[in-house]
Amino acid sequence: MNKIYPNAAKALEGIVKDGQLLAVGGFGLCGIPEALIDALCASGVKDLTVISNNAGVDGFGLGKLLGTRQISKMISSYVGENKEFERQYLAGELQLEFTPQGTLAEKLRAGGAGIPAFYVRTGVGTLVAEGKETREFDGHVYIMERALLPEVSLVKAWKADKSGNLLFRRTARNFNPAVAMAGKITVVEVEEIVEVGTFDPDSVHLAGIYVHRIVLNAHPEKRIEQRTITETSTKKAGV
Repeated sequence: MNKIYPNAAKALEGIVKDGQLLAVGGFGLCGIPEALIDALCASGVKDLTVISNNAGVDGFGLGKLLGTRQISKMISSYVGENKEFERQYLAGELQLEFTPQGTLAEKLRAGGAGIPAFYVRTGVGTLVAEGKETREFDGHVYIMERALLPEVSLVKAWKADKSGNLLFRRTARNFNPAVAMAGKITVVEVEEIVEVGTFDPDSVHLAGIYVHRIVLNAHPEKRIEQRTITETSTKKAGV
């Protein structure tokens, strides 16, 4: 089975549609599937519910889809860095299912592992717990959280072999493996594709069984949210 597609648009062809539940890997702008997000934006699909730690920044990453009003709901743990996200939410134009970060990661991991729900203490006594089942274990109250099973997952990895075995690079791994595992169909954007057998099996971060489509983006922009530069003086003391 050939998992490699010639470009991001072809990789999304026939699998994305209006009203879908999608998951997108990344943390801020670190490890986001830039080309796949652009292709999703160009596809024109709308009324999307998107699972992602946050929604990028204004005009980049998932922020592009907010700008074109293709997202109707976000399931996220962080809403900073994006003024349009804040504006739409406060204006009642965007639904938000606010989820603690660890809980969000576990909801995705559970989905990929075939676990329909789990109990967690995080959020007990807050808005997060409203409408959710609670149980007491060992003297502590827990809330039940349902797993997430996105119809399509968009993921960024560093390298893939032709079977879809993946290597992630440092902090760009973040939510990506859990997002990949949870998706019913997972599309991965990578910087390099190699032959099967190139990777030492012990070095593989995620097995190809979770990957359905692969697209090459050899030169992603990898934009940084906020670049901070320390100014140093070239003047010598007394000059």
